[in-house]
Amino acid sequence: MKDQGRSPRKRTGGRRRPNHKKKKHELGRQPTETQVGEQKLKVLAARGNTSKVRAVTTNVASVADGAETVEATIEQVTENPSNPNYARRNIITKGAIVETSEGKARVTSRPGQDGQVNAVLVE
Repeated sequence: MKDQGRSPRKRTGGRRRPNHKKKKHELGRQPTETQVGEQKLKVLAARGNTSKVRAVTTNVASVADGAETVEATIEQVTENPSNPNYARRNIITKGAIVETSEGKARVTSRPGQDGQVNAVLVE
């Protein structure tokens, strides 16, 4: 995490006060909380004349089972270690365990950053 600024604490535990507010290029964006549903993508302009594809909603995952990869449909999010409320709200993030047509799979990609869901089967 490069552009988050320095720590507000010194090595000794003392507090450092910020010397300026964040500039426009240092600001982050709201997270794209990718939900299970009909596939809907959003293209954003990114820095360096590139673009980011964000998955707003998706129900398709590329599931890897050893050597072969299969397209599977996502039914629901069963577990999300990043936030227990995400599992309840069917929000897909990296590391989430999703129930697919092929079985339970762990998401290895970041759908809010690259617009696709890649997953590995979990036994």
